[in-house]
Amino acid sequence: MEKNYYEILGVKKDATKEEIKKTYRKLARKWHPDINPANKDAELKFKEISSAYDCLGDEKKRKLYDEFGEDGLRAGFNEAQAREYKKWGAYDQQTTQQAGGAGQGFGRHESYEDIFGDIFGAGGFQRGYGTTPERGRDLEHEIEIDLISALKGFETELSMQAAKPCSACNGSGMDSSTVTKCKTCAGSGRVNVSKGPMQFTKACPECHGHGSVGKACSQCMGSGSVLATDRIRVTIPQGVKEGSKVRLAGKGEPGFSGGNPGDLYLIVHVKEHPLLTRRDDDLFMEVPITISEAVKGGTITIPTIDGPVRVKVPPGSQSGQSLRLKGKGALNMKTKTHGELMVKLIVKVPQTEDAEAIDTVSKLDKFYKGDLRENIKL
Repeated sequence: MEKNYYEILGVKKDATKEEIKKTYRKLARKWHPDINPANKDAELKFKEISSAYDCLGDEKKRKLYDEFGEDGLRAGFNEAQAREYKKWGAYDQQTTQQAGGAGQGFGRHESYEDIFGDIFGAGGFQRGYGTTPERGRDLEHEIEIDLISALKGFETELSMQAAKPCSACNGSGMDSSTVTKCKTCAGSGRVNVSKGPMQFTKACPECHGHGSVGKACSQCMGSGSVLATDRIRVTIPQGVKEGSKVRLAGKGEPGFSGGNPGDLYLIVHVKEHPLLTRRDDDLFMEVPITISEAVKGGTITIPTIDGPVRVKVPPGSQSGQSLRLKGKGALNMKTKTHGELMVKLIVKVPQTEDAEAIDTVSKLDKFYKGDLRENIKL
């Protein structure tokens, strides 16, 4: 019986992504194995809600699930081909009914799976369903890092819960001591669903295309996989920016029937920095200077991602004026070149009521050429 992931999480079908995420976190805290040690029911419940969130928490998977059910989540599923078969089957069923039910049209079959049986890349008519190695699905995981770490790159270790092939049944989902050849399909994994000059097959309903039957594995409850904590060493490359994807080959979902695992993609989110702002490959920073430094010029020290550097402030610098430091920006991951660091000078005046300071500043008024606000008009 196909699982209803919405019912498992207890959310409506039109629930938002945030509602689904919030509900999952609440359930995960309640049923987590660490909170319920040696409780098999809690462990099974945790597996169910984790599987449900893996689907509904991903927009692409959720869309496929809503349209095709669990079939849409299988590795190698071809949604475009499935829609064509589904549309074709509906059309032929209609025309067959109009003809009084006569003929051997595709419309006799109730779904697109009955027409061609296997749309999951397992070899069509000639090979048994589920017997061909299939690559596991790619997975995505979001991480948040600070801007300096993104600019410099770093290594870290992630602790993630992921599905792993069950060691008790080697991923088959069946207790090996009870496995026998399926009598319905004689071990082929497929049965005929049509007669006439064109023969079509579908996955055997008794063995679900495996060619053999047996009791469900008690360790994985027949799923073929178990949740395990996986510690992954990750290198975040220098220069990653908001929305960058870091690929970890072979760290995705396990493959089927001996197929290779999928990949894991880390989606990077970069937190805002109090001083630095990144735009493309350029960095922007505001640096305060004194009135004296602005008028006379001088050399100041400012921090960069490569360490402190000495910068010359031109005499007569204005507040808001920018200095350009070439090669001190972010690294472009494709071209391997650095952007620029734009230093915006902000002239700071002393916050004081000291008479001497006020008198000193007043003497500067005579050096201004005309009215500073003469050209400011609305």
